[in-house]
Amino acid sequence: MAVSDKGSPQDVRASVSDAGKFIHHHTEFPTTWLSQVIDGAISAIGKSASWLWVVITGVIIYAVVGRYAFGLGSVTLEEVQWHLAGAGWLLGLGYTLVTDDHVRVDVIHERLSLRGQAWIELLGVVFLLLPFLGLAVYEMVPYAFSSWQQGETSQAPAGLPHRWILKSILALSFVLLILAALSRLLKVTALLFGFPKPIRIESGNNKKEDAS
Repeated sequence: MAVSDKGSPQDVRASVSDAGKFIHHHTEFPTTWLSQVIDGAISAIGKSASWLWVVITGVIIYAVVGRYAFGLGSVTLEEVQWHLAGAGWLLGLGYTLVTDDHVRVDVIHERLSLRGQAWIELLGVVFLLLPFLGLAVYEMVPYAFSSWQQGETSQAPAGLPHRWILKSILALSFVLLILAALSRLLKVTALLFGFPKPIRIESGNNKKEDAS
């Protein structure tokens, strides 16, 4: 669908009828240049963190073979497993939000018009998601800093040191979720209010075009 050249470009708004030309990935909301930058950065982090699962698999196989074939158990390897699994899962949270792959309960949401869905997203992000994430960051940053100050280590014999690293990743994951939520919010306001200005995402290898 082409955007008409008639009328003032400043008055162009992303309505339900013409939202198809602003589709971002498999979501139904338009994208903006800022949300695209945020999504790209968070996606890169999420995809990089996904390689941790390959490392985790290798560590698990090594630990299992060592335990059952050679009778060599290792507390260190056990802790490495859950540290890496925790980091991979936490760093992937923001990715699931920007790609809209998180779990939804769509009994009501899916029956609404696109604009109705956008209003639910707007209210949910502003009044539920962002306040919760803000509170989480407020609590997690001192939590990680305290661990670093104390030089916290594992309480298990031969456990891993530097427990603050994992706790810092926990805080970082909530920061990334806040950025992902703000990106989502920009897409919603672009649809509902035309601000920020939506951009067109071309399929294939075609370049991105401005929506005007």
